[in-house]
Amino acid sequence: MNNLKSRLAKEKRFKLFGIASIITALILLSILFISIISQGYTAFQETRIQLNIQFSQNILDPEQTQEWKIIKKKNFNKLIKNSLSEIYPDVSGRSDKRKLYKLISSSAEYQLREFIKNDINSIGTSKKIWVLANDDVDMLFKGHIDRNLSEDNRRIDNQELLWIETLESKNLIEKFFNKTLFTSGDSSQSEQSGILGALIGSLFALTITLILSFPIGIATAIYLEEFAPKNNKFVDFIEVNINNLAAVPSIIFGLLGLAIFLNFFGMPRSAPLVGGMVLSLMTLPTIIISSRAALKSVPPSIKEGALGLGASHTQAVFHHVLPVALPGMLTGTIIGMAQALGESAPLLIIGMVAFIVDIPQTMTDPATALPIQIYLWADTPERGFVERTSAAIIVLLVFLMLMNSLAVYLRKKFEKDIN
Repeated sequence: MNNLKSRLAKEKRFKLFGIASIITALILLSILFISIISQGYTAFQETRIQLNIQFSQNILDPEQTQEWKIIKKKNFNKLIKNSLSEIYPDVSGRSDKRKLYKLISSSAEYQLREFIKNDINSIGTSKKIWVLANDDVDMLFKGHIDRNLSEDNRRIDNQELLWIETLESKNLIEKFFNKTLFTSGDSSQSEQSGILGALIGSLFALTITLILSFPIGIATAIYLEEFAPKNNKFVDFIEVNINNLAAVPSIIFGLLGLAIFLNFFGMPRSAPLVGGMVLSLMTLPTIIISSRAALKSVPPSIKEGALGLGASHTQAVFHHVLPVALPGMLTGTIIGMAQALGESAPLLIIGMVAFIVDIPQTMTDPATALPIQIYLWADTPERGFVERTSAAIIVLLVFLMLMNSLAVYLRKKFEKDIN
C-alpha cells in the first residue's frame, strides 16, 4: 500500500514538473515576444513633414525644354530649402539654416525628382508633398527621445525642438505606414533603410535550396529505406554519416561552401545562388531523416497488399507507400526550409554579410539575407536601426510561423485525403 502511494505521489510530482516547465517556457517566450514587439512596432511607422513645394520654372526648367535629361540635373534640394524658409521666415543665420535643412531626410530630394519625372507638367505649379523626416526627428516624434531631458543629453537641441513643435502646432508633421521598410534596400540612413533586398536574397536562396534539397533528399530517403540492400556495410556507413551531418554545426557547411563553391569553382561571392547551395547541404540531412521516418510510419500491410495483388516492388513503393508518407515528407521539408531561412552562420562565411544597397535582380547578383540584415542592423548603435532590427525580427518570425503553419496544414490535408 505504501509503495502504491509513493508511486502515485511520484507520478503526481512528475506531472506537476511537466506543467511547470511548460508554463515557464510559455512565460519566457511571452517575455521574448513582448520585448521584440515593444521595441519594433514603431518601425512600421515613419514620420513625414508636409512641405508646400514651389516647382519653380526658373530653377527646374528656365529654358522650357520639357526634357527630363536636362531637368533631372537641376537643384531639387533648393525647392526644399525655399519651402522651409516659408515656414520659418525668421531663420537667417547660416548655421541655423543648416540645422533647419537637416530636419528633412536626404531622400526628399530624390522623392521630388521622381515626382517631376512622373508628372513633368507640374513644373511651374505648387504642390503639398509629404517628405520623409530625418532619423532624429523620427525618433523624437515616436517618443524614443525624451523631450524633458536636458539639451546636453539628447540629440536634438532646443532650437530644433522648437521648430518641430511649430510643425506639430500647424499639423505639418504626421506618422504614416512605413512603406520604405518593405520597398527599399539597406541604407546608411536609418529612415531610408528597408528589408526588400534581404527578403529577395532570402527568397532566391530558399528557392535554390528547395530545388536542390527536396528531390535529392526524397530520392535518397526512398532508396535507403526501400531499395538499399540490408546489412550492407557501405549502406550502414552512409546512414551513419547522414545522421552525423544532421548534428554538425551549420558554420561547417559554410566553410565547405567557401572551399568548394567559391575557391574551387570560382562562383560569385555574396550571391544567393551560392547561399542556396550551401543551405541545401545543411538541409539535406534533415529532409532525408524525416522522409525515412515518414516511410517507416506507413503500415506494412499497405505495401504487402499491393505486392499481393501483383504490383512490382517499385509500383508498390511509388503508387501506395509514397502517397501515404508524403505528408510527413512535406512536413520535414518545410521545417528544414524554415531552419534554412533563419540561418546566418553559413551565409556569413560565403560573404553574404556585405553592405548592399541595390535590390538583387538575379540569383548571381550580390545580396544579403534577412538574418544577416538583422545582424548588420543590430551591430549599428543608432536608435533608428535598433527599432528596425526588432521589426526585421518580427517579419522573420512571421515567415517562420507561416511556414510551420503551412507544414501543419499540408499534413492535415493529406492525411484527410488519404483517410
